[in-house]
Amino acid sequence: MKEKQKLLPELTKGFLKENPVLRLVLGTCPTLAISTSVSAALGMSVAATAVLLFSNITIAALRKVIPDKVRIPAYITIIAGLVTIVQMLVKAYVPAVDKALGIYLPLITVNCIILGRAEGYANSHGVLASAFDAVGMGAGFTAVLTLMAVVRELVGAGALAGVHLFDNPVGILILPPGGFFVYGVMIALGNKLEGGKAKKQENKCMNCMGCEGGACS
Repeated sequence: MKEKQKLLPELTKGFLKENPVLRLVLGTCPTLAISTSVSAALGMSVAATAVLLFSNITIAALRKVIPDKVRIPAYITIIAGLVTIVQMLVKAYVPAVDKALGIYLPLITVNCIILGRAEGYANSHGVLASAFDAVGMGAGFTAVLTLMAVVRELVGAGALAGVHLFDNPVGILILPPGGFFVYGVMIALGNKLEGGKAKKQENKCMNCMGCEGGACS
């Protein structure tokens, strides 16, 4: 019972308190690029969550075996292997999703959410706690990405899940400026619900692709 009580916060913190997109401000590139349609958002969410879950479990299980000097290359190798498996499965069984995600599917390898949880959490926690952390963070990422996609596709394209609903949409919401606008509004709402400013990044930055000046994105 006590173990469950300790693990529950690890599962729920990713929903809002430490939401990787709204509070830690990680994974912004796929969030902005993929949130133009609900189908693409769901595909990215499932793929990223699967990689996050299995990478957290694997790294937590091997954390005492991997030498500190090579842990980042080891993490990237593990994550890249998992992403390759996921990409092959997506290509084989849901090619439409693979086409919609394009280059952003293999780029899950350098997604700062995945690398951040590996270095900042799985590296120092057990397998079960790391699995709960991955599920919570994945759920938070999925919720934000899907909600953004619903708003942008519905209002910006007049459709939902590819089904046309009305004419004369606000087309700018499908474009990059619209993505930044919706994202900014969601961050503001997230901060309002938490009653304060954006949470300071607790994970160690690992100079992942797209980082500048030591700040993960």
